[in-house]
Amino acid sequence: MISARFGSLSGDFRAEIAGRSRPDRCPGVLRPWPADDGLLVRLRLVGGRLPGASLSRLLQVSAEFADGSVYLTGRANLQLRGLPGRDGRLDPAVVAAIESTGLLPSRSHELVRNILVSPQTGYAGGRADLRPVAAQLDALLCGDAGLAGLPGRFLFVLDDGRGDLIDRRSDAGLVALGDARVQLRIGDGWGAVIGLGDAAARLAELAGAFQAARGDGPQAPWHVRELPGPLAPTVPTDPRVPAPSGPLPCGSVPGGTHVCVPDGVLTPDHGRSLVEHTELVVTPWQGVFIPQAQEADR
Repeated sequence: MISARFGSLSGDFRAEIAGRSRPDRCPGVLRPWPADDGLLVRLRLVGGRLPGASLSRLLQVSAEFADGSVYLTGRANLQLRGLPGRDGRLDPAVVAAIESTGLLPSRSHELVRNILVSPQTGYAGGRADLRPVAAQLDALLCGDAGLAGLPGRFLFVLDDGRGDLIDRRSDAGLVALGDARVQLRIGDGWGAVIGLGDAAARLAELAGAFQAARGDGPQAPWHVRELPGPLAPTVPTDPRVPAPSGPLPCGSVPGGTHVCVPDGVLTPDHGRSLVEHTELVVTPWQGVFIPQAQEADR
């Protein structure tokens, strides 16, 4: 059973929360950000997974309504810039066009589908294929009406045991210890060692416990580390947890090719060179991983 046990916040977090006067405003399609060049929207990709057909359609949408490019974020998501709207909202035709990409599966939960996963998982290396865990977690989040209220900054990080995301700060997550066991991450601490098959449900449970513990109002915490006390019991780091392995290098890598995108700006020409691939994986290092099976089909 996960429960919130309240204590005292650190001075830094207390000052940070006390200085807030609004909820988080991470952008989405239905909650765009008003930038100088027009409205900006963000599309969440679970584990960075991006069908080539969806990218192709998104480039068309950007050419018609935005500045023509697609932007990669540090959470392996996508953004469009320069979109038209009124009173801080996108025109309905733009929303419909973005939905036609298949990258907005849930209007109610679009802001909370923040699930970062080792990009090569299931293709090469790692201790376990975390793609099914990520997909199940996404389904659990979207199937729980209460979790639609999670802050848009709440982040799940799933490292498949290779260590590429071990140094990423998260609110909830896991690290694979083998092909059947994982250790949970709870804010800046470590949680129980559990079976891989239970991982998605336990992560969704952590999200629900955080949502219940944070309360509401402009000063409600955005992150687990900002709570007044631990969200769940923490334990020492398992000795099987790997050391950080660093970012994925550009070029040929195990399982495929990592195409680095300068400044994270996927221009129309660069984007068109990728859409012929059935499946792509956007990485948190401003790149796109092309699985080797897709390369072989060229």
